[in-house]
Amino acid sequence: MAATIVNMRFVVLSVMIAVPALPAQKKPFDAQAMMRISRISEPQVSPDGVTVAFTVQTIDLDKNAKPKQIWVVPVAGGTPRRITNEGTTNERPRWSPDSKHIAFISNRGGSSQVWLMDPDGAGPRQVTNLSTEASGVLFSPDGKAVVFNSEVYPDCPDDACNKRRLEEEKTSKVKARIYTSLLYRHWTEYQTARRAHLLTVPIEGGSPKDLTPGPRLVPPFSLGGPDDYAISPDGKELCYVMNPDPEPAVSTNSELYVVPMEGGESRKITVNAAADNSPQYSPDGRWIAFRQQQRAGYESDRWRLVVLDRATARTTVLTENIDRNVESMSWSVDSKRLFFVTEDRGRTVLQMIPVTGGASRILISGAGAIDDVQFPADGKNMIYTGQTGAHPSEIYTVASTGGPATPLTHLNDALLAEYSLAPFEDFWVTGAEDAKVQSFLLKPPGFDAKKKYPVLFLIHGGPQGAWSESWSYRWNPQVFAAAGFVIVMPNPRGSTGYGQKFTDDINSDWGGKVYDDIMAVVDYVAGQPYADADRFAAAGGSYGGYMINWMLGHTQRFKAFVSHAGVFDLRSMAGTTEELWFPLWEFRGMPWDNPEVYQRWSPSYFVNEFKTPTLVIQGELDYRVPIGQGQQLFTALQMKKVPSKLILFPDEGHWILKPLNSVLWYTSFLDWVAEWTRKPTQP
Repeated sequence: MAATIVNMRFVVLSVMIAVPALPAQKKPFDAQAMMRISRISEPQVSPDGVTVAFTVQTIDLDKNAKPKQIWVVPVAGGTPRRITNEGTTNERPRWSPDSKHIAFISNRGGSSQVWLMDPDGAGPRQVTNLSTEASGVLFSPDGKAVVFNSEVYPDCPDDACNKRRLEEEKTSKVKARIYTSLLYRHWTEYQTARRAHLLTVPIEGGSPKDLTPGPRLVPPFSLGGPDDYAISPDGKELCYVMNPDPEPAVSTNSELYVVPMEGGESRKITVNAAADNSPQYSPDGRWIAFRQQQRAGYESDRWRLVVLDRATARTTVLTENIDRNVESMSWSVDSKRLFFVTEDRGRTVLQMIPVTGGASRILISGAGAIDDVQFPADGKNMIYTGQTGAHPSEIYTVASTGGPATPLTHLNDALLAEYSLAPFEDFWVTGAEDAKVQSFLLKPPGFDAKKKYPVLFLIHGGPQGAWSESWSYRWNPQVFAAAGFVIVMPNPRGSTGYGQKFTDDINSDWGGKVYDDIMAVVDYVAGQPYADADRFAAAGGSYGGYMINWMLGHTQRFKAFVSHAGVFDLRSMAGTTEELWFPLWEFRGMPWDNPEVYQRWSPSYFVNEFKTPTLVIQGELDYRVPIGQGQQLFTALQMKKVPSKLILFPDEGHWILKPLNSVLWYTSFLDWVAEWTRKPTQP
């Protein structure tokens, strides 16, 4: 099987990423066009290998909603068909072991619950009816029960108690929140008295059983993987992830635990001060594969692929010699090999490695991104999703015996045919300390090499993240390019996919080598004949927003900036953000421990140099980079008489997700950079 897949790797890619030449008369791809994309996710191939179930999210601008429904498509090919219609959210399809039923989560009854239906969508029936609702459903291996997640009151013995407590909270005239520990809020929500637990219930109905009772969250607040719980093939135990540390706000630790499916005491099976997550049992039940980090407190340490022998409890790191993050993995049907996806220089690579260790083998590589790799029980096909910077995700299949990959879905082909979408290009420059720095480049529709264009530099967040050859909805380069800009997306120091040292080089050096890397990219672009160096703009979000704020005080080469959820003052940021392991690692302590580092790299200390017109965007529900960061930045800009605008979204967090808010975000963003990068002769 492995050799045949290797032989077909270039054929697979030619199907997945081919972008035909587009005639110039096609329309520019704007934010309104992006809202028409059918967003495919959650593919699940049936155990018999006949059908793939998946979800499609669409955008309803009139209702400012994003309904999600479940579809199916034959693995042998055919027309995809929608099989759910009731409710606005139908998601997480999971097949029964005999492929005769699909469990899923739906709000069709007024709350999020576990439902069951036939493979064609017929015969839907509700399995749970909990006041605390349900999510994350899994089928048991015998098909007689499901496991799911629900946020319950840990001291309540049953749902009647949960229901009563919920009603008391709802009707109470006192809304005060009282805390005696940290991580009291996270992302966009405040911590309540409820805790996420894993429960099981027979599909024929009955009272759910709490498998993870107690005061802790399961899975943990963050650092979660593709799935942080799994059921053993014999159906006797559940493996799940939990952070055992007494103060989770300062800990990236998570461990694997197992608990009998019939209920009982949980047992910790890993011993590692850093993160362990994404457990997957081998089909034969001998192994548990999982992802592991090794440096405690560092959320951007390299993710390794590890296997645990259940009989001996011995763990083996399989990818220690692969200096890339393991993003996801899946088992071969014979339990002898693991297939895993890694990030490499802005693209993804599918590799295979024996469970006993040894050399890995690259199966698919090249431009684009793949994920969701899985095999049906008969092992006849591999299913995966593929996308590029010019094409959103679709589902593909390829035979295990080799041959070309086949796209199973074409949901966006007709729409995309109306628009001019260009492929990503890339280039390399020499950055700080002679490091090689890669960037993506996207040219506007109808690009003419004899003309000069304004250039928009996009700075990614993280800071340990990267721009990739993939489709985006929150920062879509095609939309920005359609407005007439050459788009440049640097992957400077701190970026992932270029080796762990390259990632680590940003630690305690936020405005140092990474800034030099970015400016080296700017220098290179300024020397290109199509780039108008007098019309450069730059934008970024989160750490990217931090870098925009840093650039405000360190360069006058840009005509306009956009700072979205950008860190402005490191000292106040450390005191108000929720995941405190982040500043503890990045700045080697809190402000009172290491004040020199906080002062050295805080943009707030360079306000007197601010001169570039800046648009500031902030979500009021952002607890990662709290609203005060954007408010302080805007106050500084206004007090220095720098042209500036503040846009606050009271119903958004770190990301702008609601459809109409997203349209406003793109419109305001492009209006701002266009205003300040117009040619002097333009009205």
